[in-house]
Amino acid sequence: MSFADFQKSTAGGAPPPRLSGPLRALWLEARGEWDAAHEAAQAAGGADGAWVHAYLHRQAGDELNAGYWYARAGQPAATGELAAEWAAIARALVARQG
Repeated sequence: MSFADFQKSTAGGAPPPRLSGPLRALWLEARGEWDAAHEAAQAAGGADGAWVHAYLHRQAGDELNAGYWYARAGQPAATGELAAEWAAIARALVARQG
């Protein structure tokens, strides 16, 4: 799946099959389902789950908690636009998923 396909899928009724947990969290967030996205990011674990978790807390305005999760993910704390961060994370995760 390409990034463009993933991004387009957020307008559909169901996530694409076989999404990783972190990608599923981004998919849910793009649809306005923050609580479900947060649960999916927590359940995913690992560095990628932590990265999405950081983004979600940054989006919620909780910079301190976001900073903790960026550190757990091994990623620098983001400071740019949220939409650009979502796209950057999604591109990286789609590329890893193959």
